[in-house]
Parts: sequence; C-alpha cells; structure tokens
Amino acid sequence: MALMQGRSEELVIAADEAGERLDRVLAARVAELSRSRHKALILAGRVAIDGATIRDPSHRVNAGGTIMLDLPPPEEAEVGPENIPLQVVFEDDELIVIDKPKGLVVHPAAGNWTGTLVNALIAHCGESLSGVGGVKRPGIVHRLDKDTTGLMVAAKTDHAHHALSRQFADHGRTGPLRRGYLAFVWGAPDRPRGTVDKPIDRHPRARDKMAVREGGREAVTHWQLLERYLGTDGAPVASLLACRLETGRTHQIRVHLAAIGHPLLGDEVYGAGFRTKAAHLAPEARSALAALGRQALHAYLLGIAHPSQGKDLEFRSELPDDLSRLRHSLGAQGTLA
Repeated sequence: MALMQGRSEELVIAADEAGERLDRVLAARVAELSRSRHKALILAGRVAIDGATIRDPSHRVNAGGTIMLDLPPPEEAEVGPENIPLQVVFEDDELIVIDKPKGLVVHPAAGNWTGTLVNALIAHCGESLSGVGGVKRPGIVHRLDKDTTGLMVAAKTDHAHHALSRQFADHGRTGPLRRGYLAFVWGAPDRPRGTVDKPIDRHPRARDKMAVREGGREAVTHWQLLERYLGTDGAPVASLLACRLETGRTHQIRVHLAAIGHPLLGDEVYGAGFRTKAAHLAPEARSALAALGRQALHAYLLGIAHPSQGKDLEFRSELPDDLSRLRHSLGAQGTLA
C-alpha cells in the first residue's frame, strides 16, 4: 500500500481579514476542513505565520502575512458503508450530486454515528470516495441541515474535492457557484426583494443555536418574494421566498429570516414564537404544517463548475411531497418557474 502524503497550503492574509481570528480565516479559506479541525491543527503546531509557529486559534492576523498550513495525510475512514438509498441527480468519475431527503444527517457526529449521507456515499462510491476533509466527512464540501431537503454535491477524488472546496469558499462571488433555496416563512415582506447582511455567531446561551451577533462572521442572504398566502382573516399569513446565499454560515437562512421577522414555517428552533399564527391558517394548511415536522426549507438550485471539464453544471430539484402539499394547502396557484 502506497504511503499517503500530506500537503501544505500557503495563504496570504487579505486586507479585509486583518484582525480576524486565525482559525476563522483558515476555516473560510480552506473550507474543506471544519473550524474545529483547523483549531486542532493550530494546537498541534501545524500552522505558521511568516515562519513563526502559532498555537493559539484566537491569534489575530495582520494583512499581508503569509500563513503556512501543514495538512497531514488523510486518514482511513473509520465510518463504514451502509446501504442507504440515494436519489442520484448526476454522477461521473469525479463528483456526485444527490437530492437529499429530510431526516438524513450529512456526516457522522455526536448522536449520529451511523445512518448518515457519508455512510451512504461510502457504500455507493466505494474506494473512489475522496479522503480529504477529515475522517468523518470524506468527500463532503458543504452541508445541509438534517431536515433541509435538496441538492448537494460530493467529491469522489482529491482533485475534485480541492476544486469544489475553492468554489464554496468563494461563495459565487467570482465564480459560477450558485445555491438557491425555497423558504416558506411566516408573514410576508412588504417589498419584492431584499438582502439580509447581518453577522452570525454562536448563540451566547444556547450553544446548539446560532444568532445574529455583533462581531460574528459576515453573513449575507439575498431573498425574493415569490408567493404571498392569505390567512382566514384575509391578511397575509405566510409567503414563499427564494433565497440565495453569498456566504455559508451554519443555519444562515433560518437565522437571517427569523431576524427580519419572517422565520421558517415549522422551525421549532428559530420560529417557536410564531406557533400561534397557525390559528390563522385554513384547516388543510394547518394539517399540512402539523404533518411537516421540520423547517420548510428546500435547496432547489445548485450551480457549479465541473472540476476538470471546464463547463458549468446547473441542477434543479422540485419541491418534495411534504412541501408541495404545504404550498398548495396555503392557496398557491400555478407552478413555480
């Protein structure tokens, strides 16, 4: 068996990164690894700035400095294959695009060591699955929440993993990456489109939640009003928004829409205070919402550049049955473009 080699990443700190924590800069620039993984590498002495080893993840960086990140070789995956059905939208030798169902956790973590998308991908892709990204998340370059449905791409080779990770780190600012979501929210915005530009960080008291917080990481969500639904009193009670991400923070859409007073239907974490609004829904809509059992969010659009072929790929996903039922019960007419 050939010895697996590690690699080094050299990064020049940009002007807009000055004063940021080292672990945050690395997590944004080398997005294939989680922030916790970057912290572990810093503590292990695998990160240097201008030749000096830095062992403090909270070290504040200066513009123009050069970061050297020494990455160890990928470890053999400890997670095993599981025969979990996948809805494959596209697949070739380098990548696979799937339409994720609700209830499927993306990668193993505390409380979910089996039954994840990674287990399914290992079974489906076998030896071709990329080991880059850590033991628990081979091939994974981005995530969807457990109960968010829709399109995801995973890498099957190291080359594809690096290429896709760069695209997701850029968030489509200069490249072809596009991520679109359909979000059913309480209430209706008073204008046709808008942008939420509010920093996000861990909630100060509930560590499993995120929150808009001064000093948090930059987070930008663009939204467009597609449909408005009236309640039993004739006033707008809910609406359908199309959202596009310019950054990729944990729970970003859920946090941002709640912050502007329009949390997702069915979101028990960020929209619990809106439960009483269900009384304004027609009986069929109340029933559809009660049966949903999750936040009403679907990743319907994914656009990427193929890692090797030099062409742009775009995929679209129809609303799953539970969200389609919710939409029509709310009084939707016609079909989505």
